[in-house]
Amino acid sequence: MANGNGARKLPGQLVTIERHILERQKLHPDATGDLTRILQDIALAGKLIASHTTQAGLAEVLGTTNEINVQGEEVQKLDEISNDILFRLNDHTGRLAAMVSEEASDILHIPDKYPTGKYVLSFDPLDGSSNIDYNVSVGTIFAIHRRKSPIGERGTLEDCTQKGRDIVAAGYILYGSSTMFVYSAGHSVNGFTLDPQIGEFILSHPDIKIPAKPKYFSANLGYQQHWSPGVQKFTGWVQGEDGGPELGLRYIGSMVADFHRTLLSGGIFYYPANIHDKKRPNGKLRLLYEVNPLSFIMEQAGGAASDGHQSPLDIQPNGLHHRTPFFVGNKELVAQAEKFIEQYG
Repeated sequence: MANGNGARKLPGQLVTIERHILERQKLHPDATGDLTRILQDIALAGKLIASHTTQAGLAEVLGTTNEINVQGEEVQKLDEISNDILFRLNDHTGRLAAMVSEEASDILHIPDKYPTGKYVLSFDPLDGSSNIDYNVSVGTIFAIHRRKSPIGERGTLEDCTQKGRDIVAAGYILYGSSTMFVYSAGHSVNGFTLDPQIGEFILSHPDIKIPAKPKYFSANLGYQQHWSPGVQKFTGWVQGEDGGPELGLRYIGSMVADFHRTLLSGGIFYYPANIHDKKRPNGKLRLLYEVNPLSFIMEQAGGAASDGHQSPLDIQPNGLHHRTPFFVGNKELVAQAEKFIEQYG
């Protein structure tokens, strides 16, 4: 914002993300600072990735690498760049035992020449990356757990496949008309907007709570004919059938962007099981990299998440690339989805 002389008008108190994270650390007298520094490193990664996404039409970063990832999806050039940035900013710090990425088939071990730490980082480096060629918002999603194996050793599969209920911090970075970093370490959800002129994330959305009155539902209705009868009944209900709330439909196709709108406006996002797809009967979303971090955020913001029967945070992952149906948003809407699924299948 500018005043009459063209100078930028700043808020009365500027809270950077570094300051905010440090202040939250004081709530834990026994904290070593490692978690604080991991979050700061992820924020730095977000700035670097944002610099690539904003130049995507000018630099040679659009399109695919002509490779297929573990998910059976084409790897976008920006997927590879974002994955590399997150790994290289965290592989040498001595704060992580291991990392796992939506783009990698196995654990990303810390190189032998560096020490290991007490945390594990899971991330989707660039959610919605297939949309980047069309200038659609994309994002990075992450979650942090404490390791279970002895400190000093390499991270294990057990470290990397913990329940979402054991997350110590999670968040996402949205690259759109502005770049936003939203995170929670278990004490509220806070959003920060990147000021490109000073290169800092500034607190812009303190203590985010999902609005009590829902506004939108978000789902890919192109797949509706493949959903179960219960999900189809729920979809009719949110549009006003049987006394439902008659919500507006909004769907971008980048889950992190659809989730962000749901969080700020109220409503529900869902990507249900596809009962006719033998390859992906539980849908396409990954429990570790997408569903659990966003479920954690939504619960901290007063909402709820479900796989149609229970909170995803209570599911024991069956591997690094466990897929699950996903419903997330206002508690009442998520509960209603579970009710329709239980009643109609």
